[in-house]
Amino acid sequence: MKVIRGNRSFNLDEFLMKPLFAHLSTLSQEGPRESPVWYHWKNECIWIIGSPSSDSFPRRIEETPECSIGIVDFDHITGKVLHVGFRGRATVEPFNKGIATRLLTRYLGSEEEKWDPRFKDLEDGNILIRFVPETVVVRDQSFIPSI
Repeated sequence: MKVIRGNRSFNLDEFLMKPLFAHLSTLSQEGPRESPVWYHWKNECIWIIGSPSSDSFPRRIEETPECSIGIVDFDHITGKVLHVGFRGRATVEPFNKGIATRLLTRYLGSEEEKWDPRFKDLEDGNILIRFVPETVVVRDQSFIPSI
């Protein structure tokens, strides 16, 4: 993975531990598509839970594995704008409860019994997307706020 850092940068691994939304960009016959997703970063791969019955991105990835992912940590009051942009390839993988549980715990907390019912018992019919970045751009684009 080639890391491209802007003039101002930050620690990529620390950034990717935050429970932020990622934006998965894929191609379709109708043109580019974007899907907001939760993610898990492990061993220089991004993992995403998908449901082929309700998500269209798994099918698009099977057809065209080249895609990109963008993640931004933004606070308009402090002027913080941290951006990570990935380009690479994704594959559709069998569901792995361990990876899915680690992913969901970041966003929903460790008490699984308190999770929204939609996120319990995901094994039936779900898959994982494994995104392997070829390049990543890491940029601190923060500004001095005018508020």
